[in-house]
Amino acid sequence: MEYKAPVEAYSGVVREEIIGTGERALKLGGENILPLHFFDEGSLPNAPSFALEILDMEPVDWSEYLLEPFKDVISDPVRWAKRCEEFGADAVSIYLLSTDPAEKDSPADKAAALVKEVAESISIPLLVYGSGDEKKDAVVLPKVAEACHGMNLLIGPVLKENYEVVGEAILEHGHKACAQSPMDINLLKELNVKLCHFLPPERVVIDPLSTALGYGFEYSFTLMERVKQLGVIIKDSMTQMPIIANLGKEVWKTKQAKESKKQGLLFEAITASGLLLAGANILVLRHPESIKLVKETIGEEIWQK
Repeated sequence: MEYKAPVEAYSGVVREEIIGTGERALKLGGENILPLHFFDEGSLPNAPSFALEILDMEPVDWSEYLLEPFKDVISDPVRWAKRCEEFGADAVSIYLLSTDPAEKDSPADKAAALVKEVAESISIPLLVYGSGDEKKDAVVLPKVAEACHGMNLLIGPVLKENYEVVGEAILEHGHKACAQSPMDINLLKELNVKLCHFLPPERVVIDPLSTALGYGFEYSFTLMERVKQLGVIIKDSMTQMPIIANLGKEVWKTKQAKESKKQGLLFEAITASGLLLAGANILVLRHPESIKLVKETIGEEIWQK
């Protein structure tokens, strides 16, 4: 008697969302299987994507190994973004660190002008992350959305403290929202419900927060895994959005990643591989060699489909 391996079929589908415009716009989500479950009935129409992160100011605490690929462009965010594109990144993520009141407290108009300049200088999509200060982001991110009207950026973090003002600007100016919650499935769903009262769920990407290998990674993994399972298996509409894993910043601030280039690359690649297996649709890293390691680890064929 011929053996037939049991397979699962799920009726839930992660919403397909597009970031950017033109020929190099990026499609996220669309799958109706669990991460890399190609043996089940279903498909992964859009392979996971990788973004490289840049800052809007010259970094002061990055290790020499992390600076190495960008050392001649690190003081110019526009050239830095172009270098990321040359390295083959699917997208660029700009972190508006200088707007943080604890840093330079740069004005919103200056940040918005820079983001627009960066977006216009590359042909791949742009992700924009504010400083994380809820009050300052509520001023900066709407200005960014307005300055980049129609460019279809992914803008965040959209938090429970500022989701109305930031979310409405994202809606008005044609962008996607990166909804961030503090590692709690109930808070994650609560924020998505509130945001989707006025913003279509097809314009929301989930950021459940990511941690580095050895620094609470297991919690990040299980939370992300649960979000994906609820969306695909249970058909929970508030978890059927693509997931972003913004991990580069968390990895490269660890003591272990700063000790040597090899260790830093491994820390970033292993963290990224784990979160990819948990369900991340787009991952934000800081070193281009880490992306190569992830693809070699998972297998190049998935990115050729």
